[in-house]
Amino acid sequence: MIFTDILALIVVYIYVAVIFVVAEMVLKTRPEVSRKFLHIMVGNMIFAMPFFSDPWVMVWFLTLPITIGLFFLTEYSPIKIENSVTESGHALGLFFYAAIWTILIAVFTMIAPANDPKFFIWIVALAIVPMVYGDGFAALIGQKFGRLKYTVFGGTKSVEGSLTMFVITSVMSVFVWMVFTSIGCTMPEFNIVYILMISAVATVCEALSYGGIDNLSVPTITAILYYLVAAL
Repeated sequence: MIFTDILALIVVYIYVAVIFVVAEMVLKTRPEVSRKFLHIMVGNMIFAMPFFSDPWVMVWFLTLPITIGLFFLTEYSPIKIENSVTESGHALGLFFYAAIWTILIAVFTMIAPANDPKFFIWIVALAIVPMVYGDGFAALIGQKFGRLKYTVFGGTKSVEGSLTMFVITSVMSVFVWMVFTSIGCTMPEFNIVYILMISAVATVCEALSYGGIDNLSVPTITAILYYLVAAL
């Protein structure tokens, strides 16, 4: 670990702490909004990933500790901690959300070239996008404006929410791709067709998931598809 890693960790932890305080205190009267606010804002950490010298620093000192901390906020924790964020939604939703970051960073660091551990970090970022922005805004829009409902495997979604997820995921994937390219990350040639297709698959995967499992299934499927794109 070098000085820039320590600085990046300090900045990210301060940012996450502020987001949790805002979500817990300021938005306490609207728990569902609070949970999605946390969901989206914490997801902005994807833009910090390229600034770490080694992805393992993120795993051991950032995503894994956060994952463990979120577990203790669930109903499965041996220690009961009252909070409005996790109690407003699926018990393990945010825990899965943090856990998949840890898993994806670890996996794609292990398969990256030995001389460039950050070679596939862009895949992790793009895999997280559907859940950070797509699902986050889809839930908010769907709850407020959703009129056309459909039920899959016992989970009720709205057409408006699913369309929001597809559009937001597509737009933010393009934005993240451009940002990572501009700061020098090794990226495949930009292809909007790939992004639209993968965004559509992520949307369908989210529609078929329920009970918070989409926080695992959607990033996993998206990461695999982007890896195939990189391998082509």
